[in-house]
Amino acid sequence: MNKNELQYWVALSQIDLLGASKMKKLYSYFPDFSTLWHDATYSDFIDAGLNDRTAEIILNKKHQINPEEELTKLQTENIGVVTIQDSDYPDILREIHNPPALLYYKGNKTLFQTECLAIVGTRNMTAYGQQIAHNISQELSANQLTTVSGLALGIDTIVHHSTIQANGSTIAVLGSSLDQKNIYPSSNRSLANNIIEKNGLIISEFPLGTIPMRHHFPIRNRVISGLSRGTLVIEAGESSGALITAKYALEQNREVFAIPGNITSPMSIGTNNLIKQGATSVNQAEDILEILNLQSISKASDKNIPEGDNDQEKLILAHLNFEPTHFNDLRKKTTLNPSQLNAALSLMELNGKIKNIGNNEYIINYQ
Repeated sequence: MNKNELQYWVALSQIDLLGASKMKKLYSYFPDFSTLWHDATYSDFIDAGLNDRTAEIILNKKHQINPEEELTKLQTENIGVVTIQDSDYPDILREIHNPPALLYYKGNKTLFQTECLAIVGTRNMTAYGQQIAHNISQELSANQLTTVSGLALGIDTIVHHSTIQANGSTIAVLGSSLDQKNIYPSSNRSLANNIIEKNGLIISEFPLGTIPMRHHFPIRNRVISGLSRGTLVIEAGESSGALITAKYALEQNREVFAIPGNITSPMSIGTNNLIKQGATSVNQAEDILEILNLQSISKASDKNIPEGDNDQEKLILAHLNFEPTHFNDLRKKTTLNPSQLNAALSLMELNGKIKNIGNNEYIINYQ
């Protein structure tokens, strides 16, 4: 899209009332937004399908906005824009109900054309959830999938960090604008910058100057799932926002995956319920690749499974995985006596092969 036309798309996006559905009515009706901005009348907006109030707001607001200045502000912040009429707008996102009319971005926009998988979960993750988010993000990166998440604390943060560590590609979708002062949470501004520096991408449909607000995040969640072939929920409480992303994925006819969790953990209620409702239960990236009919290039986790130094350690490792295993269960499975098991576990934890995640429960420490 040429610069002259683009400035009017950016200017219209500054009008709060114009969400994706109203913008669609406008670009479906008017030949271009330059014509809309300079020549459209109240009657034109009504004919386009807008109500009285929206028509009046546009007519009043456009006199307060300078389109050229709005575009200059974006350039100053090194923020790019793609519109739904541009060839580099992500094709998979066009398929959803009410796709964003514009996407603001910083970073490598060629990631819009890559195979993506959304990975989301609770902000209040357990050690179990953290370990799985790390491993699966790295495994998917090794298989050239782009991870998509929301830059939130908890699982989202682990997904972005782990993807970068694996030299993979990651996209962060924000519920605020991309100007530095509004990136949320503020504690992840350095992560956002790191994503950009490492050839990743941060995006938002919200215009410059938009502060993070509670109702923005469900709106943003439809983009996380909309960019992706499927959505994986790592951990989620009963009312976690990650479940909203899963709901959007279902509505968008995309795959929904969930990690089964400890039935006593509040952070596994949401994922276990998803599985009951028909989501695909997965344990590793290989399961996801198979269902999406994507060929596995490598199994990153195979390289990272710790090896036992003796028969006792090998026996213990054979009975540990992502899922927390209690000391008493491990004792029954290995038939080691308590003192033998305790000594072996202590040494293995010291050597970084396993983790005690609390309550006398253990998991393998995939690295």
